[in-house]
Amino acid sequence: MSKLTRKPLVLLFFYFTCSINIIILAQPDFFSKYCNIEYPNYTTNSTFRTNLDRALARLPATDSGYGFFNSSSGQSPDTAYAIALCRADSTDLVSCLTCVNNSIVKLREICPNQIDSSGYYDNCMLYYTNNIILGKNIFIDVIEEYMDDNVTNAAGLFEDVLKLLGNVTVQAARGGQLKYATGRMARANATAIYGLAQCTPDLTSEQCGNCLRDMVARLNGCCRVKLGVRILSPKCNIRYEDHLFYENVNVTISPPPQGQPPLVIPARKDTSLTRIVTSMVMATSAFVMIVVSICIFAMLRKKKLLEKSIEMKKATNDFSEDNKIGHGGFGVVYKGELQNGRLIAVKRLSINSGQGEPQFKNEVMLVAKLHHRNLVGLLGFCLEGSERLLIYEFLPNSSLDKLLFDPNKRSLLDWDTRYNIIEGVARGLLYLHEDSRVRIIHRDLKASNILLDAQMNAKITDFGIARLFNPDETQGNTHRVVGTYGYMAPEYIMHGKFSRKLDVFSFGVLLLEIITGQQNQSFRNDDNLYLISYAWRSWRDETLSNIIDPVLLRGSSSSTDIVRCIHIALLCVQKDAVDRPTMSEVVSMLNSFSLTLQVPLEPAFFTENSADHVNASNENFIGSSSKIFINSASTSETIPR
Repeated sequence: MSKLTRKPLVLLFFYFTCSINIIILAQPDFFSKYCNIEYPNYTTNSTFRTNLDRALARLPATDSGYGFFNSSSGQSPDTAYAIALCRADSTDLVSCLTCVNNSIVKLREICPNQIDSSGYYDNCMLYYTNNIILGKNIFIDVIEEYMDDNVTNAAGLFEDVLKLLGNVTVQAARGGQLKYATGRMARANATAIYGLAQCTPDLTSEQCGNCLRDMVARLNGCCRVKLGVRILSPKCNIRYEDHLFYENVNVTISPPPQGQPPLVIPARKDTSLTRIVTSMVMATSAFVMIVVSICIFAMLRKKKLLEKSIEMKKATNDFSEDNKIGHGGFGVVYKGELQNGRLIAVKRLSINSGQGEPQFKNEVMLVAKLHHRNLVGLLGFCLEGSERLLIYEFLPNSSLDKLLFDPNKRSLLDWDTRYNIIEGVARGLLYLHEDSRVRIIHRDLKASNILLDAQMNAKITDFGIARLFNPDETQGNTHRVVGTYGYMAPEYIMHGKFSRKLDVFSFGVLLLEIITGQQNQSFRNDDNLYLISYAWRSWRDETLSNIIDPVLLRGSSSSTDIVRCIHIALLCVQKDAVDRPTMSEVVSMLNSFSLTLQVPLEPAFFTENSADHVNASNENFIGSSSKIFINSASTSETIPR
């Protein structure tokens, strides 16, 4: 994540656009899409796939100022071209960018490996291909969408539609860079129809006019008795409805009285003085309009900020203690209820936390790219002044630690439920490490960061200190070690070395906690051994019944499954990272009992006095050359040796 947050454009976007609204990050379905099967599919490892990834990654940062985005990457014949266009009647840049980002995720999902694809939301569209897009009309995927049922009394409707759309298409083609127009036509019985036309700004006025006229011509064959229609292509679109569906009206026309010729304004002789005066008037008018527009935009932005802030306060009863459902190192989590009745979890970062700001940005930027059934869904975020809010889906069964480490509630977790949780966490980590659009190391996997939905399915949360890594990168180094003691691997604590095996180690600790019902940080047996050490000794001495949660022993649990999971856990907490399995191997071990498991070696932190052991219960630990600071919060920072 550090590479992203260091980019000035990303920071500028984050502070000056994302802060004005709550961004809904879940990808809804397109109302129309086109996956062109006439083109050959690209392969996962192809050059075009790499170029397309790059082009789409750059696309949201290429706004021309008119809600138009275009990007390309690579050399012919594998060049990837992409464009996106937001509907021009909305001045909300955040909604536009959110729509574009949603489109990128959704279109890759529903048109996998398609070279030529387009997707349409209500307020934006996305198109990518391997052919040049800019300056060209493209009609290969014209889509017709009917919004309403047939009109019962269609007399004169089609003629009125043609008049309205004929006018707005002319206005859009002459619309300078914006190339957008809307209009309203009054009809009989106090009714009206509303129209919209828009082209991408790269088209000339002539190209835009030709494109829109082609759209209008298609109405005759499909839509003479339709009350609402959209006709779409990657470079232009038209729409009409019997209700107002856009924000600003800039063209209003009515049919002329019967027999009255249209008004014609005679041309005037142009002179130098006329041109000078006209230029001065136009410049002054433009300046006034810019100032007024800025003032209006600022007022609207302030109004939206206030509305969203009030909404979150109302949802959580002004962040009352009664709504508090969790607490972490960087803030408090509250239960909330939106006006539509939807339950949410609002993570409010501590205002006085010096570390809250980077964690907030990191979590938003990362989770926006992640979508998996075993990861908690981030619905949006909100910034207002020093307030930092993350809005998540609400999960009714809280976090795993609330049940697992409570002697009275632990009985709710039978072996089938625990095994389902183990598998869910494993699948979630595998997605982060190998299957997501970006590769991520969580770095703080623990029971309190595993949330449970109504069916007790596990969902990983809290990506505040997660780390991006290159798929070809096997190991990295950091001078700033962050995480929770008891879950961090020895190579990370002592030397700042991190890799996917760091999460594997944490998973092994979590697996032992789920089986024993004991928390690693607080566990001590009669010989003063820690949980990992005690589990290893029990394995070696064939006394595993000593560490299995009595709740599981009383039930009908499969002792073979439990012993196998202890075996897998001990493989995950090996001292040397190279000896630990990958998460793909762990998932295979959990799903296939025919696989023969290796014999685990002596794990990290085998004895209390081991030279590489860090006692998290002390105020601090003095290493051979530096001091490791223990943070009282759930997430700790250290300086590695």
